[in-house]
Amino acid sequence: MSLCAPAIDVGLKSVLLATDFSEASDKPLRHALAIARHYGSKFYLAHVVSSLGFTLVGPEAVTAATEAVWRDARQLEDNLVQRGALAGLRHEVIVRQGDVWEELDQVVRQEQVDLVVIGTHGRRGWGKLLLGSVAEQIFRHADCLVLTVGPGSFQENPVENTRAIRPFLFATDFGEASLHALPYAISSANHFGARLVLLHVLPAVPMPEGTRWYTAGDLMQMRENARMASLRRLEELTQNATLEVRPEFVVEFCSANSVSEKILQTAEELRVDVIIMGLHRSGHIGTASHMPWATAYEVVCGAGCPVLTVRN
Repeated sequence: MSLCAPAIDVGLKSVLLATDFSEASDKPLRHALAIARHYGSKFYLAHVVSSLGFTLVGPEAVTAATEAVWRDARQLEDNLVQRGALAGLRHEVIVRQGDVWEELDQVVRQEQVDLVVIGTHGRRGWGKLLLGSVAEQIFRHADCLVLTVGPGSFQENPVENTRAIRPFLFATDFGEASLHALPYAISSANHFGARLVLLHVLPAVPMPEGTRWYTAGDLMQMRENARMASLRRLEELTQNATLEVRPEFVVEFCSANSVSEKILQTAEELRVDVIIMGLHRSGHIGTASHMPWATAYEVVCGAGCPVLTVRN
């Protein structure tokens, strides 16, 4: 399989924000609007009233909840219009009721949505990170691009031109899903004039088995050989690609940290504007992304910037 990224120009004709009208949706809303305006996309504001909690109290409760949501949605739309946030932007408000993910999935397919923007809780519970049930379903199963914006993300979107564009970080393990996501990373970086940083995380070099004795110098040389080989592979990824800003290549060892922690650490050190990752298409909920499922999940939950995931 060739490691070279094919040329691609990503255009977003439609951007959908899945919202619950909570404070957690404020940052995703701002990011979604800025992206839709940058690409000239149609903007969808969508909310699904879950019927799950109303099964015992009857359909009247669902109807009342739906009417209340419509009032909230119209109020938000009016506020955005008054602020000029929707000026010149084609937009539509969608409110449905039923199973949240099933309804959102239908909207995405019917409206041919190119990008879904969601907010995440990014909180820890019972020793693990939690996205929130709806955000997790979208992240796991959506066929289109998904941008998750957590509570630690900055308020302003880089496309609003309120500050200089910071680097975009593309985390890769050289797998099929990752190679599928690479052209989107290149296109996005070019669209915004950002430096693309390609990152590969290696496991700590283990002590080889066998009877041979390895000195500390031997192990250091093994690590350096592995690092240089990965750097060459990263360079190959973009050797035939046209990047407006010269890319940067980074290889890290995860040592005592997990791969996800090293990705998050690198993103923080470089103060990147977005992390981009590839995800495998799979019908199995517990299956992996291009890196182990836990890695992609933990990055999305813990990132201090938005995370763009691309399914192959």
